[in-house]
Amino acid sequence: MISRTALHALKAMAALAERPDEFQGAASIAERIGAPQNYLGKLLQGLIQSGVVSSLKGKGGGFQLARPPEKISLFDVVEPVDHVSRWEGCFMGKATCSAVTPCAMHYKWVAIRNDYLAMLKESTLADIVAHRAPVEMV
Repeated sequence: MISRTALHALKAMAALAERPDEFQGAASIAERIGAPQNYLGKLLQGLIQSGVVSSLKGKGGGFQLARPPEKISLFDVVEPVDHVSRWEGCFMGKATCSAVTPCAMHYKWVAIRNDYLAMLKESTLADIVAHRAPVEMV
C-alpha cells in the first residue's frame, strides 16, 4: 500500500526513534535499513522540510527526530513521500464519483481508504519501535 520510498522513510524514522536524543548519520542509518546512502540522505532532507526530522552539520551531527516518537504519526512520514491524502479519486476512474453518483466500488473504496488513512494518523513511530526488534533489517 505504500511505495518503496515511503517504506525506507518509515524504516529510517524507526531507526531514529530507537535513539531519539541522538543525531545519527545517513550512512549508518542506510546500512542498518538496507537503503542506498545518497538516496536516504535526500529522503531525510525532504522529511526535514516536513518538520519530522532535524539535522546538524559537522562532527557529531546527522539526523534526529524533530519531535518525540509518540508525536510523529505514520501519516506524518508517509504523506510527504506518497501523498496518500490525495487518494480522493474514483477507484474505477470515473470523472465524477460520489455518494450521489457512485461507481460500482465507491462505498467499499471509501471505507478502505478512510480506515487506511485513520490507521496511519493514529499509529506513531513509538508504536512501531515498541512492537518490534531494533532496526537492523534489510
